[in-house]
Amino acid sequence: MNHDSKVTEALFHSEPIHALRADLALALRAAAAHGLGEGVCNHFSVALPGDSDLFLLNPRGLMWHEVQAEDIVLIDAQGNKLAGRHAVEPTAMFIHAAIHRIAGKACVLHTHMPHATALTLTSDRALDTTLSQNAMRFHGRLAIDRDYNGLALDVSEGERIAHAMQGADIVFLANHGVVVCGERLDYAYDDLFYLERACQAQVLAQSTGRPLAPVNPELAGKVAAQVQSERLQSALFFEALRRQLS
Repeated sequence: MNHDSKVTEALFHSEPIHALRADLALALRAAAAHGLGEGVCNHFSVALPGDSDLFLLNPRGLMWHEVQAEDIVLIDAQGNKLAGRHAVEPTAMFIHAAIHRIAGKACVLHTHMPHATALTLTSDRALDTTLSQNAMRFHGRLAIDRDYNGLALDVSEGERIAHAMQGADIVFLANHGVVVCGERLDYAYDDLFYLERACQAQVLAQSTGRPLAPVNPELAGKVAAQVQSERLQSALFFEALRRQLS
C-alpha cells in the first residue's frame, strides 16, 4: 500500500498515535526496569489501529530506559521508515514487518531476556507450561522455532520466523530469544513480564537437580483459560507502571 507522505506525517503526530507512541515508550522503559533489555538491541512494535501496513517501532541506538514518545519511529510492512527522527535497525524491520504482515499480530515484543533465552538453549527449547502457575497461563499459546538460522538480515528470515509461529501468541526462537505478541500493548507487556518470571522459576527449579513436579495438561489448560478470561490485572499493572515510570 502506498502512503502519502504528508498524510502519514500528520497521522504520526495526531493525538491518538502520540498516545500509542507514549505507551510503546513506556513498555520499553518498563522492560529496562525489569531487566529484560539487552544493550541497544531488541525491539517492540505496535501496528496502527485500522492500518496493519503501518507500525510503530523503537529506534536504533537508544537504551530502552531512555526511550520517550518522541523517539518512536513509524515504518511500513516492507520495513521502510516513514516518520521519526531516528534510524531503524535492519533485523527489527525484517522480523517485525513479517510478523505484523503474515501473523497479523497487533503488538510484537522481541527480547533476549535472560531466563527465557536460557531455555531456548536447552533441548526442549522452551518453557514447560505444566510447571509453575505463571507458566500455566501460557499453556496452548506457545510455538517453538527449532531452526536457528543466524541474524535476521533479509526478508526470507523474517518470514520464516513469522510462519513458525503458526498463529501462537508466543514463539521461542532456538538459540536466540523470544517473541511475545498480543492485541493490546498492556496485555502483551504483562505476558512478556510473566513469561520471564515463569522461565526464571523453571531455571531455578532445574538448578536444584531435584525432579520437577508438573501438573497434568488439563489443569494447565484450565489455568490458561482462567487468566485469558479476565485481563483487568494486566491493565492495572500497565497503569501502575505508568505511574511509576512517567
